[in-house]
Amino acid sequence: MSNIYESAEATLGFISSPCLAKVELRVASRGISDRDALSKPDPCVVLKMQSHGQWFEVDRTEVIRSSSSPVFSKILLVDYYFEEVQRLRFELHDISSGNNGLRDADFLGALECTLGQIVSQRKLTKALLKQGNTSGKSSITVTAEELSGNDDYVELSFSARKLDDKDFFSKSDPFLEIFRLNDDGTESLVHRTETIMNNLSPVWKSFKVSLNTLCSGDHDRELKCTVWDWDSNGKHDFIGEFQTTFKEMRIEQEGKQLQWECINPKYQMKKKNYRNSGVVILNHCKIIKMYSFLDYIMGGCQIQFTVAIDFTASNGDPRNSCSLHYIHPYQPNEYLKALVAALCSMPQMKVSHDFAVNFDEDNPECAGIQGVVEAYQNCLPKIQLYGPTNIAPIIQKVGVKDGTKKKRDEYFILLILTDGVITDMADTREAIVHASHLPMSVIIVGVGNADFTDMQILDGDDGILRSPKGEPVLRDIVQFVPFKDFKHASPAALAKSVLAEVPNQVVDYYNAKGIKPKCMSDYESTRTFSP
Repeated sequence: MSNIYESAEATLGFISSPCLAKVELRVASRGISDRDALSKPDPCVVLKMQSHGQWFEVDRTEVIRSSSSPVFSKILLVDYYFEEVQRLRFELHDISSGNNGLRDADFLGALECTLGQIVSQRKLTKALLKQGNTSGKSSITVTAEELSGNDDYVELSFSARKLDDKDFFSKSDPFLEIFRLNDDGTESLVHRTETIMNNLSPVWKSFKVSLNTLCSGDHDRELKCTVWDWDSNGKHDFIGEFQTTFKEMRIEQEGKQLQWECINPKYQMKKKNYRNSGVVILNHCKIIKMYSFLDYIMGGCQIQFTVAIDFTASNGDPRNSCSLHYIHPYQPNEYLKALVAALCSMPQMKVSHDFAVNFDEDNPECAGIQGVVEAYQNCLPKIQLYGPTNIAPIIQKVGVKDGTKKKRDEYFILLILTDGVITDMADTREAIVHASHLPMSVIIVGVGNADFTDMQILDGDDGILRSPKGEPVLRDIVQFVPFKDFKHASPAALAKSVLAEVPNQVVDYYNAKGIKPKCMSDYESTRTFSP
């Protein structure tokens, strides 16, 4: 049977090429047609990347309500490989009010191009193509910028006082925008705050932004801040603006409160006694050192990997050739293909903990990938498949047994391979929300052609996952991929899709907890924030 593993690995041959650079993509659109005469569209852009003829979602922007010409503040980060033709597709969708998912969204058009085209032109503008590749009046613009290498973050918090009242029957609904002034005279949107309704002295939520995004690492670069009164029709009223620099903002770190007069140039010219349209205050400015995934790995962080395989009856009798668990003497089944594909891109660890398929509860470890594969093959003739498909128990087991350990240098990944619809959805949502507070990630690979709608909900693609009590996940820890989408794709595509988010999830957890790597690598000194 050992040749099955070799056959699967050979069938799922992997390629690896070094990333040349990380590129930030900013997206804007113009001239989007209204859905009807009474409302403007609520646009969102979904970024997809092509692999062997199939499109896979990479990231998406925020939803901007009531806007025909949106400028999205969410930055889309992609890896740029010089030697590869990386085909991208930017899909513009009109999201239904009150729902951030794509299920009920209207498709407004798409732009297809290569990452190389965007990088070479720096700014690419094209007409949106609708169904049937017909060109409409609306267009989309994508701007590329290479990361400078300074990936530290700054946490900022703003408030305002005595802003101008722009509404007749209520007070203004203010929000703040920050723009970076570029060397070529253009402006790049850095951040857009939430809107505070009916308040002339708003306190906006704190937010984090990378120093590269904020000022390209140049602390003296001019930043333009504008305050608006939000209107439901998308025609926001201008309140005022001011300019500053990150160097100036850092004064707040020294215990000095920093504030700016919010100026409306038109009022300043027309009104003799005009002073300002309010005051904007910097409440908080904190530099956050962002360590990389490699920093934690080289600092001794251990990635513990747990594998859970669905042995419910819906998979079919393993002795039947129609079963998803059928062991063919020369060809790997879909479970084996998915298992090898998901594991082969992981570091070659010595053991995979909590894998009880070897029937040894006292010593449930398997030696490496081949040990997991052999345990799976050997157990099939000895078990009887049955239902239901409950996922919560294994998530809770990993969370309780491993995730709550007080070791600061361990992170746990749970890989679940399943063919069926979840039968304990409420408990699973509760378990995931709890696990989002732990050093843990969950990867779910759907095997077969079942309805995996519930899995998409767990993945959070249609909005923030919440427990049955309404508690949101602290961070996104679930990645779901249907294996059927990768049958004819590049063998490395599945591994890349399910594992691509893990490094960021590891970094997000440790940075949020304020946990630094145990041992600083030699190159750390070159990445330290310089005052």
